[in-house]
Amino acid sequence: IVGLFGAMLMILCGIIEQETAVHHIDFNTLGLLMGMMIIVNITSETGLFNFLAIWAAQKVKAQPIALLVVLSTITMVCSALLDNVTTVLLTVPITFSITSQLKVDVMPYLISQILASNIGGTATLIGDPPNIMIGSAVKELTFVMFIEHLAPIAIISMVVVMFIMAAIYRKDLVTTPALQAELMQMDEKAAITDHALLKRALFVLGLTILGFFTHSFT
Repeated sequence: IVGLFGAMLMILCGIIEQETAVHHIDFNTLGLLMGMMIIVNITSETGLFNFLAIWAAQKVKAQPIALLVVLSTITMVCSALLDNVTTVLLTVPITFSITSQLKVDVMPYLISQILASNIGGTATLIGDPPNIMIGSAVKELTFVMFIEHLAPIAIISMVVVMFIMAAIYRKDLVTTPALQAELMQMDEKAAITDHALLKRALFVLGLTILGFFTHSFT
């Protein structure tokens, strides 16, 4: 809103011409962001993100430090393939719920997920708006080429960040066996609220990502 208001003022005050302002709008970036946000929001209605969080927590036996790593990894992967801002908005409430059940401080998890989202968003051409703008401006830069150069750096950065976060907050990330047992008894499959919509959403998402990869060879 602030950005649009500022742009409007620049046009009304005669600082730039309306034609010039329209010329500098990157409609490729706006279109891709809107499309990915629509896909992510529809997918979120199926309960997929809740399922992933509960499933991952149970896989690591609800151990707080391991949970920190796995939730951050999920955030990183989702941010690499989807819009990272929307991913954080969807995963953070789940993080609040899980940490509340385990009665551990949510702050280390939030910090880790924010860092993981930015790292994951850097790894691909569609993970972050600046990346999309770069890809739109540099036609020779393909989706696969972007991953080849930045994904390894992102993975290394993620490992370092997780090590540092675990070292800093290891004394705070402690829970009780009783609380872990309660989380382990949760039915992760019950988190999926609409199986038919989930299949359709994943199909569209899969085609979208496949399109990015195959576009590099056309």
